[in-house]
Amino acid sequence: MNRTDRITPFMVMDILKQARRKREVIHLEIGEPDLEPPPKAVEALEKAIKERKYFYTPSLGLEELRERIALFYREKYNVDVSPERIAVTPGTSGAFLVAYSVLLEAGERIAIADPSYPCYKNFAYLLNVEPEFIPVSEETNYEIRADMLTGKKVKAVHISSPSNPTGTLYSENSLKELADFCDKEGIYLISDEIYHGLVYEEREHTALEFSDKAIVVNGFSKAFCMPGFRIGWLILPPELVRKAEIVIQNVFISAPTLSQYAAVEAFDWKYLKKVKDTFARRRSLIYNGLKRLFHIVKPKGAFYLWIDVSSYTKNSTDFAFKILKEALVAVTPGEDFGKNRTDRFIRIAYTRPEKELKEGIKRIKDFLEKAR
Repeated sequence: MNRTDRITPFMVMDILKQARRKREVIHLEIGEPDLEPPPKAVEALEKAIKERKYFYTPSLGLEELRERIALFYREKYNVDVSPERIAVTPGTSGAFLVAYSVLLEAGERIAIADPSYPCYKNFAYLLNVEPEFIPVSEETNYEIRADMLTGKKVKAVHISSPSNPTGTLYSENSLKELADFCDKEGIYLISDEIYHGLVYEEREHTALEFSDKAIVVNGFSKAFCMPGFRIGWLILPPELVRKAEIVIQNVFISAPTLSQYAAVEAFDWKYLKKVKDTFARRRSLIYNGLKRLFHIVKPKGAFYLWIDVSSYTKNSTDFAFKILKEALVAVTPGEDFGKNRTDRFIRIAYTRPEKELKEGIKRIKDFLEKAR
């Protein structure tokens, strides 16, 4: 089998394609913030255009951006990270590709939660790496825990906190125990922290608080509301930085230059708090509006609800397409995120204004009443 034959479609994009053919659809399927980027980032972008900063940057990224990201870790987590350990990438997708490339040889295994973000496994397939799916559930807070890896012959483990699709957050103890286990067993820990900044009651922790060997991925697409800028970053142990640089030189040359200049000015804490507060209100609105209809684990972060629809259907994919057709509400089938009971779930993204969320709740309620 050709390795690309194992790569599954990203079903949410198929839903989106169909939804855009219909008028008046409430879009709750796509995990893309609808809010504006930080104004200072837009100003920096316009300034870079006027100054004709159109040329390649160093492959690891602008020095001033890497320094600003390092400052972010001191400000937010009280963790010292040398800018020399930071690689700027074309989105977090670019970071995942680089991380997998420098850590894993063909045939080696990487532990991935099931359910989880579907592109993880597809990057593994693209590189002839074998995903080891670890079933997680509400009973384990959708976390990969250290004892789940005992006896597993894996070279790396890839986690996300907060998680897509569940919105659950690794506890401080679980993250520390996992980091300690990986360090002890010589396993690379990759921590996807793209939804940091969108945690609503507790405090998020970076894996770097517990291990200098952790590989951390983050970026500007979610909490910074800059998805189309395609800027992410990757923090690596010093011995892996040169390998990552060589991969970036050959695959990407560098991340988008104009976007890098914008990202330098994106750390506007006053504006970012408004973003977080907006999503917190939306979470409360849609969770409270749907919790009497479905079983939902209340998310602690990100902007998703992972909704158990098994009391209404045996096939959440059919349910998702039916609710799109009949109620004009677009949601994502759970099967996009794995095989571990995912046919029982749909994912909703609360990335639309409150008025649209209220209308979406109403349409879902009406749909369920008619289906009885």
